[in-house]
Amino acid sequence: MNQAHATEHPAAAPAAIRVVQPEAPPRDVMGGAARWEIPCLDHGFVALVDCMPRLVPEGKTGDFAVVQSARVSYGQGTKQVSEDRGLVRYLMRHRHSTPFEMVEFKFHIAMPIFVARQWIRHRTANVNEYSARYSIMPDRFYRPSVDAVRKQSKSNRQGGDEPMDAGTAEDFLRLLEKAEHLYQDYIGLTEKGVAREIARAALPVSVYTEWYWKCDLHNIFHFLSLRMDPHAQLEIQVFAKAMYEMLKPIVPVSCEAFEDYRLESMHLTRLEIEAVRSGKPLATENRREAAEWEAKKARLGLA
Repeated sequence: MNQAHATEHPAAAPAAIRVVQPEAPPRDVMGGAARWEIPCLDHGFVALVDCMPRLVPEGKTGDFAVVQSARVSYGQGTKQVSEDRGLVRYLMRHRHSTPFEMVEFKFHIAMPIFVARQWIRHRTANVNEYSARYSIMPDRFYRPSVDAVRKQSKSNRQGGDEPMDAGTAEDFLRLLEKAEHLYQDYIGLTEKGVAREIARAALPVSVYTEWYWKCDLHNIFHFLSLRMDPHAQLEIQVFAKAMYEMLKPIVPVSCEAFEDYRLESMHLTRLEIEAVRSGKPLATENRREAAEWEAKKARLGLA
């Protein structure tokens, strides 16, 4: 007998899968829909195409998965339905983020490239974008209304605030129209054989792209806290608010806690806490920090 064969042991047979059926028929949190979609800007949209959990026990929402993962840490001792909301709010209030990572959402989004370049800075998602190396870019360009053309902010170097005067706004829209005319040249040159991967360089960032974007609830909340903020660029706020509208029916308790403890809350620094205690001015010579404190005092009714 071959010695090598003599010492071999047969591979163990795979264990049988034990199938546990739900106690009651589960509920689809998307109501059986293939997708939910909200139009954004002129040619864009946010569409929810899937989520986890998709099926939940009857009478529960997607918040069920947050509660389920949190309770695994300390057994089955406290699992009354009446305690679910309190637990979710406790987790959000005390920044216990891991249970919120157990809920995921997958979106299909179409947006201008300049919005996508802001969006991709949030590196916690899984993203697959439409490739202009493989495919011709669709003839879709973002063109704002005259009122949406904003003047550069004097206090925020990366943003705009009040509307631009109508004449200058019209000049800008004419510039966008000229940029859009490059599309026909782009098509013509690709038809002559110019590679799509280099031809795309001629297109402006107002052209629309698309991607699938999958992210867990904790990191979506972080994205929304920044991109729904009034200081965020108006165009990305539109997409963030549409996304949030789709979350609320699926994880209403988590969204309520997010609004109470993150979105509508306020962070106070050590210097600001000391200023409240002492009633003295903020101990800083930084003008921006002082201005931020004045805005917080106004919001708190202390100004």
